Amino acid sequence: MLDMQFIRENQKVIRNTVAAKNVSVDIDRLLTVDERRRELLQEIEKLRKAKNETAAQMKNGQPSPELIAEGKRIKETLVTLEAEYGPAQKEYEELLNEVPNLFSEDTPLGGEEANQSLKTWGEAKKTSAKDHLSWLLERDLVDFERGAKVAGSKFYYSKGDLVQLEMALTQYAFQKGIEHGFTPMIVPNMVNSEVIGGTGYAPRGEEKQIYSIAGEDLHLIATAEIPLTAYHKDEILDLESLPLLYIGWSPCYRMEAGAGGKHSKGIFRVHQFYKVELYVFCVPEQSAQWHEKLLALGEEILQDLEIPYQQLAIAAGDLGAPAYKKFDLEYWSPVDGEYRELTSCSNVTDYQARRLNIRYRTTEGKVEYVHTLNNTAMVSSRGPIAIIENNQQEDGSVKIPKVLQPFMGGKEKI
Repeated sequence: MLDMQFIRENQKVIRNTVAAKNVSVDIDRLLTVDERRRELLQEIEKLRKAKNETAAQMKNGQPSPELIAEGKRIKETLVTLEAEYGPAQKEYEELLNEVPNLFSEDTPLGGEEANQSLKTWGEAKKTSAKDHLSWLLERDLVDFERGAKVAGSKFYYSKGDLVQLEMALTQYAFQKGIEHGFTPMIVPNMVNSEVIGGTGYAPRGEEKQIYSIAGEDLHLIATAEIPLTAYHKDEILDLESLPLLYIGWSPCYRMEAGAGGKHSKGIFRVHQFYKVELYVFCVPEQSAQWHEKLLALGEEILQDLEIPYQQLAIAAGDLGAPAYKKFDLEYWSPVDGEYRELTSCSNVTDYQARRLNIRYRTTEGKVEYVHTLNNTAMVSSRGPIAIIENNQQEDGSVKIPKVLQPFMGGKEKI
């Protein structure tokens, strides 16, 4: 969330942000409710003080009828105001939580169509390569039919060499993160509503992507980012400990409500996959620098894997509520003749930290909110697609990148 005082003092900026991010939130109503709940709180605090003073006077001998009447009046008024304050505070919190994070000055304006390609790496060539699904089905390495039988559409079984490739990518990504100082983490696969809301992963209606457990306050995670963010919830971190670097592995569960089109084919967009996530907690002054470092590490991973890609600056309307600035790395698909999303790298500034109360103490002793950043190191579904489509040989086999071969028992191709 944003600081309410900042919202009051920068209404034009907030309205422009809401419009650019295409978020539906009534700023006028938020300001009205905020003003009323502050008025109520001031009146309630005055009455509570008066109530205590009256009670103290009543202890000194026999209270006068006037004092008794005054005590009764204060009590009744307090009950009325507190009854009004509760709903006002609740509405205020709900509206404030809907206000999106700001975005950087160099963020392109517009929706997905305004995303800007900043650079490319590798040779983006068209080939006669088979699409990944056909290639996998021909070799009996994926089974959607049995996946649907046991769990429903868009669930699948990985088999044989595909499993080895997925695990090799995971192990390689973890090794890379550890080499750069990230602490490995395996995280809880379910979190409560406070964590889902605090990380900004609780959209409503048709945009809902999170699976929920009936009868319990538990939700299946869509990314390790969610439990990694909440790891330091309600904590004040030591300045000396920052930055804190984590690399987390988890399954990811997504409803993919409303998702469709040609990019839903095969394992590109499914309900369950596995992901390695890089995560940083740092002081505000270092978040821009860490964003560049995370992005560079993501590029290093794809270059090691010899996957052609483009770096994309994400436009305001495609950012989502939590992100202040975001880059995507898209792999080249020789089958489709276009770049397709593989990993994302975001600077969330203090948006999630405010919602989950994650702070640090400055050298002056002041308590401030940390900044949080995240970057996808590898995805078990889309990573293999990029390798299968770009590394097909004339005999139909797929060449395994050298950095993965040690994790696949020395296999050079599959």
